[in-house]
Amino acid sequence: QVQLVESGGGLVQAGGSLRLSCVASGRTFRFSVMGWFLQAPGKEREFVAAIGYAASNTYYAESVKGRFTISRDYVKNTMYLQMNSLKPEDTAVYYCAAGRSPTEGDMNYWGKGTLVTVSS
Repeated sequence: QVQLVESGGGLVQAGGSLRLSCVASGRTFRFSVMGWFLQAPGKEREFVAAIGYAASNTYYAESVKGRFTISRDYVKNTMYLQMNSLKPEDTAVYYCAAGRSPTEGDMNYWGKGTLVTVSS
């Protein structure tokens, strides 16, 4: 089994920054891609960013390109999402996921989420 635990969410003003972390434990060799998804109130979950086993392979939603950076520390089994220039519309629960590809349906493991609130 794989366990994913997110942290780093909180309340920040528009224009501010946050860094989310996701620590993976268990059989971490079973997945090659890790990613972040968000779910805003009353909306469906959507893709934010993903990173392949080769850290040079990164993927971003258009809405976060240039503002968010995903990275991965293999020694610590931890993935990060550096979020800069935050906007009120970034407010959501952010979920860490792991699986075979950046597609939501291919993510086999999910964390419980961390809440990010951006005030205007």
